Amino acid sequence: MALLPVSDALIRLLKAAVPATRSEMVGLHEAMGRVLADDIAAGVTHPAFDNSAMDGYAGRHEDFAEIGTELAVIGESAAGRGFSGHVGRGEVVRIFTGAPVPSGADTVLIQEDAEKLPDGRIRTTFVLEKGRHIRPKGQDFTIGDVVLRAGHVLDAGRLTVAAGMNHPQLPVLKRPKVAILATGDELLPPGSLPGPDQIIASNTYGVAAIARDNGAEIIDLGIVRDDKAAIAAAVAAAQAAGADVLVTLGGASVGDHDLVQSTLVDSGMVLDFWQIAMRPGKPLMVGSLHGMTVLGLPGNPVSSLVCALLFLEPLLRHLGSLPQRDRGGKAKTLIALPANDKRQDYVRARLKRGSDGSLQAETFSRQDSSMMQVFAQSDCLIIRPPHAPAVDAGTPCDIMVLRWPTN
Repeated sequence: MALLPVSDALIRLLKAAVPATRSEMVGLHEAMGRVLADDIAAGVTHPAFDNSAMDGYAGRHEDFAEIGTELAVIGESAAGRGFSGHVGRGEVVRIFTGAPVPSGADTVLIQEDAEKLPDGRIRTTFVLEKGRHIRPKGQDFTIGDVVLRAGHVLDAGRLTVAAGMNHPQLPVLKRPKVAILATGDELLPPGSLPGPDQIIASNTYGVAAIARDNGAEIIDLGIVRDDKAAIAAAVAAAQAAGADVLVTLGGASVGDHDLVQSTLVDSGMVLDFWQIAMRPGKPLMVGSLHGMTVLGLPGNPVSSLVCALLFLEPLLRHLGSLPQRDRGGKAKTLIALPANDKRQDYVRARLKRGSDGSLQAETFSRQDSSMMQVFAQSDCLIIRPPHAPAVDAGTPCDIMVLRWPTN
């Protein structure tokens, strides 16, 4: 079977995936990062009344037309406690930010432009235009105005205006459900005491973190031994839980102990493609099982994480109607790179900024796909296309950003 190019594999994966349309109501505190399912109209008018934008004195513009005018202070208007009387000629009301503008007043003189007199009156020290420092009723929005649209990703600003429109809950698209299944007789959960032939399972936690970071709800199916019946039972559990995506970790190749692919096929999976022209991550598997997307990731930790970033992240953002995340960038390699073979290579590297502000990437000398520490220390992956020629140090290269440098 010919190896599939990375770009072609991603196109096929996303083309077969259908974004979610199911929705649910969530409270404002739980809505950050969620995608609105419907348009949202204002339930109130804001501001609900003319109010002051500054601390000062509310009065008639005619009385503020000349410097030196002396005016009587007849009351006070504070937020939540307005002045109930009427402002007449030669009168002002002490007013505070957000307080209702009293009847008869049409302008606010800020307190810095008013001189307090010993008898309690004020004297104007500034001439201002009519309507100054007043926020008119409905300046922001009026009841019935559609302010937020379906498809908007909720952030701090949109949640603030939703609350201001008097919505305690919002309709949002349901999160894609991702079931994660680790397989292997050698695997033990963190905290265990491994025997001579056993290792601690790590992939689940990194892949789950990537999935959560891209809006998914996680179903952890745990670790299953290399047994077709046990694997089939875990797959059935994922279906019963309503998983949109089943991610398997390891066992997707065709060795004597690699039982995942054959078990999934026996369970009804239609295999779309398998084996990608990339390093690390060649044995990636993609299929569909009764409407559930199956993504089989390699067992090596770095291969699993790289494939999750390249394929699981865009898949989940597509399913959840989130905008795709742009991890692309350019950096100058600090170390000469050899010519590449037929597979697209993702080379782990540190990032730093040069004296001119440009990004520079320093590759690690060891690139083994089992080395978790190297990946944890990497800020980017240098992307080496198939058959890329050797390049000297200082050559600009395409990168996939994992984290931005702090220096």
